Amino acid sequence: MSGYVARLTFLCSMAIAFGAAAPAQQRTQLKAPWNMYSPQTDVQVGKQNALLMEKRLPLCNDPKVDQYLTMLGMRLVSKLPTRGVEYPWEFHCVNDKSINAFALPGGFVFVNRGAIEVADNEAQLAAVMAHELSHVALRHGTAQASKAQLAQGAAGVFGGLFGGSTGGALLTEGVALGAGGLLLRYSRGAETQADVMGTQVLYDAGYDPRAMAQFFEKLEGETKGKNPPQFLSDHPNPDNRVERVDEEIDKLGGPPANAKRDSAEFEAIKREVLALPVVKKIAPVTAAAGAATPPPPASSRFAEYQGSSFHLKYPDNWGETDSDGGASFAPAGGVVQGANGEGALAYGMIASVTPAAVDSNDSNALAAATQQLIQSLQKSNPNLRVRQQPAPVRLNGQPALSTYLTNDSPIGGLETDWLITVMHPSGLLSFLCVAPQATYSDYDKTFSAILDSVRLAQ
Repeated sequence: MSGYVARLTFLCSMAIAFGAAAPAQQRTQLKAPWNMYSPQTDVQVGKQNALLMEKRLPLCNDPKVDQYLTMLGMRLVSKLPTRGVEYPWEFHCVNDKSINAFALPGGFVFVNRGAIEVADNEAQLAAVMAHELSHVALRHGTAQASKAQLAQGAAGVFGGLFGGSTGGALLTEGVALGAGGLLLRYSRGAETQADVMGTQVLYDAGYDPRAMAQFFEKLEGETKGKNPPQFLSDHPNPDNRVERVDEEIDKLGGPPANAKRDSAEFEAIKREVLALPVVKKIAPVTAAAGAATPPPPASSRFAEYQGSSFHLKYPDNWGETDSDGGASFAPAGGVVQGANGEGALAYGMIASVTPAAVDSNDSNALAAATQQLIQSLQKSNPNLRVRQQPAPVRLNGQPALSTYLTNDSPIGGLETDWLITVMHPSGLLSFLCVAPQATYSDYDKTFSAILDSVRLAQ
């Protein structure tokens, strides 16, 4: 391990010595898009998705390849403008012959063997990785989630959990399982930003930045007479892509002197990858295919969550994702890919505040607001049914309503949805507990323990 760290430190120091950056006034100044989430949320969402990816993708499982990708990636990261945010960078090789790569929010990078095999040299592979790293630095994934949430509105949080919207699914765990999900579905403008920043990173790391345009030209050549490479399918091709990269290279003053293009390490790793056995792709988990059941929440230790409207405790082996005004909590594997290709909560809890269009002084305000929420859910979930009408309960000493619903589960069959609602100065505070009917009893005690721990902010 010490030799690996020493080698990684040496390579990073070499990257710093590859040449000075072009004057700031010459290069394009990039501004990250508006984002309602914190960088810490990027890491939380990315980490949980990365764990799921590692279980569902056919990884190469070759230490030499992953070590090489890590060294190359960290060489590029040393020149990446992360605005002071430190990400827990991870790099993985996927045993998939399709030409593709993607980076989850928070710095979890997956590179298909197909991208390594098609690259002519290390600079071209570095170009692919620099493009993906730029998406992380510009926080395009959660920026896309922010746009979806803004468009969907607060009621959409729950609609997404039931499989009816992408915005809500994002807020449960962020989760977009696979490169086609919402967290990785970028606009052409975002792709242009990643191209430009990636070109700058290549230049600053001492690589020939022309490799960026060369790789895109190579991909476009692959489209003739056949389906486009997966990279172009997952990354919308901006207009004049190659020309924009060339324009940025001119702004940088052309390729740096003694620009690095290839290495003996890359050629050795490419031979290593070509020799790997081809692994059959694992089909994504869908509502029709079913999903593996996560282990019951057996942890007796609890972590704490402090939000603006409430405080609670949840099992320390569950994941937490914070969002504006609420949060979601789920065990590993609790969020699956639904039939529509988006993430959907199958096991877990989400808490949210929904603006209530009712008179807070009305004695029936809680019942009216709860009914409005249920009706909103039913608009996007036609099979959602009320199994037990709202019944009065107490939550942290406050009057609340308990409603049991049923709906189609994203893993197939029916699920039980326990909805607890309570009025709060900020709106209708809702806690939604979700699990398939067949296994709901395994989670009922945990849901009750979480709700018993809730403390409402004044």
